[in-house]
Amino acid sequence: MKFVVLAAILFLGFAATAQTTNGLSAAEIQGRQLASEILSEMPATNLAQTGVLRIHNSEGTTSIPITFTTDIGQGTWRVIYDATIGGNTGTWESLMIVHQIGQPNQYLYFSGNAGVPVRGPMKTLNQTQIMAPFAGSDFWIADLGLEFFHWPEQIITGHETRRTRNCIVLESDNPNPASGYSRVVTWIDRETFAIIYAEAYDTNEKLLKIFDPKKAKKVNGQWELEDIEIQNAQTHSHTRIRFDLNAGS
Repeated sequence: MKFVVLAAILFLGFAATAQTTNGLSAAEIQGRQLASEILSEMPATNLAQTGVLRIHNSEGTTSIPITFTTDIGQGTWRVIYDATIGGNTGTWESLMIVHQIGQPNQYLYFSGNAGVPVRGPMKTLNQTQIMAPFAGSDFWIADLGLEFFHWPEQIITGHETRRTRNCIVLESDNPNPASGYSRVVTWIDRETFAIIYAEAYDTNEKLLKIFDPKKAKKVNGQWELEDIEIQNAQTHSHTRIRFDLNAGS
């Protein structure tokens, strides 16, 4: 499937300005197909990892233990992030992102006492609420769900080399820019479809976030991100997630 989509993208790249009967250019059609292909990539196996969310800002550095769990179903999978803020006497934040092929993401959230390890009823978040930090970090909830790939406007703007990798450059435009980002530009590896780099812009078209995967490792036959950083270009804060992939199962 990846080969078929990628071959079509490369072929139509020579005719990106050609118009189709529905008014979309080839670059727009292939941009939507590429985003759809990325969203349809289910994890190969269930996974449970531990890690650290490290926040660097004007107040100093904060380290927050997290767990990351992937639970696969039929055509659907759930990703759960649990963060413990302030130790056993602090707060427990739990975020569940439900992915289903061809359907919008569903975001569920719970906050409770870290000393009471029982997850209560989870609240369903709307599109405005997901444009908010998870556990006080620079990662917004929408970032963790790659929500920008669900936006209807996706267009391939070119092909560039980034970090020695040949990349497709995909621009995702927000249909509701009043909440969060106006657009996200992503450099996607042409061979693996992995995200090499991404930039998110605010409603004034100023650079707001830089998404920068640092390190990946092969686990159970698939590549998993081991070290991810996101920077806020306006506040100069940045957050790094480091997973212990050796603990994966």
